[in-house]
Amino acid sequence: TAQGGGGAPDSIFGGTFEDEDFRVRHNQAGRLSMANYGPNTNKAQFFITFKPTPHLNGKHVVFGQVEQGSLSVLRKLEAVGSRPGRTSKLVRISDCGQMPQSEKEN
Repeated sequence: TAQGGGGAPDSIFGGTFEDEDFRVRHNQAGRLSMANYGPNTNKAQFFITFKPTPHLNGKHVVFGQVEQGSLSVLRKLEAVGSRPGRTSKLVRISDCGQMPQSEKEN
């Protein structure tokens, strides 16, 4: 989760950790991606794309995808968001899973 100024706490791996790979692209809504401030500076903050964001390819590592049946939830999140990033209501993500390796290769 973001800290007061938008920074991220340390990851479970310690401070920062290396980029894994950039095979999965930011080519659709619902991509889960690591936020960082340069190469190999991943911590414990992530973001979800609401549309294709190709300018992020090669800069941020995609590590998951919102399930197809849950994209309506993504639209609900978008409805309470704003351009600066603040939400008009509390948003909490819970009970989320892990992307199977076979899907990471697409």
